[in-house]
Amino acid sequence: MPVSATRISEFATQGFTMARGLFSLDDVKQLREHFHWINENHRRVSDNITDASDPLAKYPRVGQPHRWDKTSLNWMIDPRLKAWMTAILGREPYAVQTMFYYKPPGARGQALHQDQFYLRVEPGTCVAAWMAVDRCDEENGCLFVVPGTHNIPVLCTVDADTDVSFVNDTVELPPGYDPIPLIMEPGDVLFFNGQLVHGSYPNTSADRFRCAMIGHYIVGEAEAVAKWYHPVLRMDGSEIDFGVSEHGGPCGVWVDRDGESVAVLEGIETRLEHRSRRRD
Repeated sequence: MPVSATRISEFATQGFTMARGLFSLDDVKQLREHFHWINENHRRVSDNITDASDPLAKYPRVGQPHRWDKTSLNWMIDPRLKAWMTAILGREPYAVQTMFYYKPPGARGQALHQDQFYLRVEPGTCVAAWMAVDRCDEENGCLFVVPGTHNIPVLCTVDADTDVSFVNDTVELPPGYDPIPLIMEPGDVLFFNGQLVHGSYPNTSADRFRCAMIGHYIVGEAEAVAKWYHPVLRMDGSEIDFGVSEHGGPCGVWVDRDGESVAVLEGIETRLEHRSRRRD
């Protein structure tokens, strides 16, 4: 089914759009069962979690499974994902990362962040395809996004509250930018821009997982990405020779200019055009 002009416009103006039911319930069931088998049969340690009582110690996220798992690679370059991203980006992307999150009951979330902070795509940015494997709602720690932040630079990070986040850094938001929850059903896929601020809160449910499969891609005009995301793949699975970007550079900080919060690159005295919405 063609991607509608409404969805393409939504991605451009808000920084994200949703493809409801892009994958079937049967597709999702098979993927869920596959990764629970991986969790039981592949010993992994991730995210520096050393407390055995932490739910994420038993269910650590799986990083880059497409490099050794055919099922993950097939999902990463699935024609449905390719069609949506080509439509909203105007050009076929390149594929660089896969992750599977289990997020069992009681697990912490991930503090607000921007994917481009890590990928360092040059020029341009990255884009995520975030698929719900379980129903995602506020009780079990659904994704929150901050509309409009796709128009700001990569922000400097500050310390996160590790009582609620399994990572220790986050970004600050000025007045006028507010996270909103995205309720998703299994098979729904959220596509969002690499600058879009997003994150999640803990899974407070008694017995519900909030599993998700995520792919990260880079815009077709890009020439470099951070070294951790190589090899870079075309959407047919073949490798492409790609440049390595430096992990670093100036980041954005919020300053008050005439009553408006303005994102300014640290160390650069240039006023950016991307401003937050005023509160009435």
